[in-house]
Amino acid sequence: MNYYVYLIHNKKHDKFYIGQTYDVKKRLIEHNSGLSTYTAKYDGEWIKVYEEKFKDRGNAMRREKFLKAQKSKLFYKNLCRI
Repeated sequence: MNYYVYLIHNKKHDKFYIGQTYDVKKRLIEHNSGLSTYTAKYDGEWIKVYEEKFKDRGNAMRREKFLKAQKSKLFYKNLCRI
């Protein structure tokens, strides 16, 4: 099964969220429906701005951890070309 690391962005609040899942489309719906603790705090639409595909969850989790460790909007904007 493939796993994906994704970045979503809330333009209204200029916030990013990084996650990993096997179904990005379903997960994005959950974020926009208020079913995610972090993203539910911010009104406005979350849009997918980046994703990477992995053959297993372990590699996806390592990449997610690396991206979260960057903690830099500039890094995320450059990665996503926003």
